Amino acid sequence: MLLAAALMITMATLVRFVSEGMHPFQVAFCRNVIGLCMFIPFLLRVGTAPLKTQRIGQMALRGVFNAIAMLTYFLSLGLLPLSEVSALTFTVPLFVALMAVIFLKERIGPRRIAGLVIGFSGAIIILRPGIEIIDIGALYALISALTWAVAIIIIKHMSQTESSVTITIYGLFFLAIFTFPPAIFVWEWPNAEQYFWLFVLSAIGTVGQLLFVQSLKLADATLVIPFDFTKLIWASVFGFYIFAEIPTIWTICGGAVIFASSSYLTYREGKNTKPLDVV
Repeated sequence: MLLAAALMITMATLVRFVSEGMHPFQVAFCRNVIGLCMFIPFLLRVGTAPLKTQRIGQMALRGVFNAIAMLTYFLSLGLLPLSEVSALTFTVPLFVALMAVIFLKERIGPRRIAGLVIGFSGAIIILRPGIEIIDIGALYALISALTWAVAIIIIKHMSQTESSVTITIYGLFFLAIFTFPPAIFVWEWPNAEQYFWLFVLSAIGTVGQLLFVQSLKLADATLVIPFDFTKLIWASVFGFYIFAEIPTIWTICGGAVIFASSSYLTYREGKNTKPLDVV
């Protein structure tokens, strides 16, 4: 998960860079198609075994939520500093815990309620509604976090029977399908330099996605997701040195509050969760 976090922020940095000359929807589609093509040599060598699945419906459903998460995330990258986007996406574990209560009918006690309230107050600190006009980029980031949380639950469920490679291949396949319609309306053929950076960010993103799925397969999501918070460190460094962005005190404070509450919820969930066998 630590490696996945570093790679995904690297990809986000490149997406921000490439999106200066291409629409984010087109970048998303190209990223998925190129990433999918990278598996062709692997499939030619091992055959079609990784394509066998009994969960094609869940794969497609994951693709829908993942596509929404990716498109809104890519849009937010062009509208907000990297550190602020990363801080807002830290609400993913909070959304996961909230949906577990709403849809899975899990019991919710006063400690969990307090953790959720404190966590979402961190997002309010960053957004400061009523003091500042909420940026559309921030709304995109929160929508991305919500839909990605749904995708994580689906991925975790599928990882009980499906390999990381199978989940990643089908993820890219359905992402390519679902991101094609938005991309076609803004399509402009990339130049040679743009193709190069699209290939690089796709390779980095695909490896990061593989590592992310594998981490969910090897351990419970509530135990590994907190390591995703290291994205804020990488985002702050890249944002400062590449885009001359300085994180605001509100982003740092809000991110810290979200991190603390999510870590507490993770600790509580971990105590009540039976560890998975490493396979």
